[in-house]
Amino acid sequence: MRFMLLQTYGPTESGCQPMSEWEARDVQAHVAFQQDLNERLTELGELIDAVGLAGPETARVVTSDGGPPVITDGPFPEAKEMLAGYRLVDVESWDRALEIAALVSASPGPGGAPVQARIEVRRVMGAPATDDL
Repeated sequence: MRFMLLQTYGPTESGCQPMSEWEARDVQAHVAFQQDLNERLTELGELIDAVGLAGPETARVVTSDGGPPVITDGPFPEAKEMLAGYRLVDVESWDRALEIAALVSASPGPGGAPVQARIEVRRVMGAPATDDL
């Protein structure tokens, strides 16, 4: 089963400040943890993809009715959370996906304390066969 683990950036259970305010050694430890986890998941054949995303200040929103697209800056969410990155995993069960999400949530932050990031776990569904519609 494939699962998308969506990592948000914003208020956390731990009250952890934004990474832009961390000391360099804490950022390095956090990134090393993420890279090590990706390596372990790759060795287990569970990791499909993992990426961090640029902030919303560099994003664009595109809408179109089939004609020329309308492109605007943004999104500019009213909430303090934003999508920071994701992991796409292929695992045997929901339990394993939740286990990986817990590892990501507990990644080290300032002083090595777990950041307690919110990780949304969603099963990846295939599109229905067009013959079934």
